[in-house]
Amino acid sequence: MDVRLGQLRALVAVADAGTFTDAAIPLGISQASVSRTIAALERELGARLVRRTTRHVELTPTGLRVAAQARRILSEVAHLAHLVADRGEIRVGFSWAALGRHTRRLQKEWAAAHPAHPLVFVQVNDVSAGLSSDQADVAVIRHPFGDPRFATAEIGREARYAAVATDSSLARRRTLRVEDLARYTVAIDQRTGTTSLDLFPQDARPGTIRETLGIDEWLTLIAAGQAVGITAQATAHQYPRPGVAYRALRQAPPISVRLAWWRDDPPADLDELLTLARRLWTGPAA
Repeated sequence: MDVRLGQLRALVAVADAGTFTDAAIPLGISQASVSRTIAALERELGARLVRRTTRHVELTPTGLRVAAQARRILSEVAHLAHLVADRGEIRVGFSWAALGRHTRRLQKEWAAAHPAHPLVFVQVNDVSAGLSSDQADVAVIRHPFGDPRFATAEIGREARYAAVATDSSLARRRTLRVEDLARYTVAIDQRTGTTSLDLFPQDARPGTIRETLGIDEWLTLIAAGQAVGITAQATAHQYPRPGVAYRALRQAPPISVRLAWWRDDPPADLDELLTLARRLWTGPAA
């Protein structure tokens, strides 16, 4: 058997994108090359991994199991590169909002103390916010995250906000309750978002859920009045958008904001970074 990393990357891309055409974009190859690569992987493994239709592809049960293992293999390979790399900067990954209003101040205070090792924020919309793919050295995490390869530490908590269309009747109110959103379609990112149906009372669950795959799609739906959303306060600060109004949610549980890193390879000056982030979060400016 001669399975190659490029074949595993193609399978994961197809699993995430749902079509060969969309999978080809992040891979930097043609749609036809993606199709040929997947076919070659199927021949090597002797199993059908995807079902092809005219509009999209979906993974077979075998394909789902292989894709899950492929993600782990690619993550470990990326970690090998991370262990020997010396970039001079600390890359902080985030999937939605970074640290909201604290982001710029954290970068400036860190740069003053460590001019040769700046903090660079990078957006990576996956569960580990770029850690597992070696796109980040440390990550901002707000969603449930139990991967044992990574350690985490809380740096603060923040309020939840509703996001609604500016021409909605909801936007005329200064604050909202979770129950007020139940009669609308609620946009949720199941992979990296902070919203789940558990936030809603049992007798006030939304009738329709719209799954999204990132902040831009989420905001576009809300601005068009096609959905409402619930998010962290940092999103309201970091992503002002024409057509979208943010309103504080009353009696909603706060969101735990954590930093995460490879357990066996913590970034340089981690303790100092945690101390500074916590001070900014709980200090007078907060």
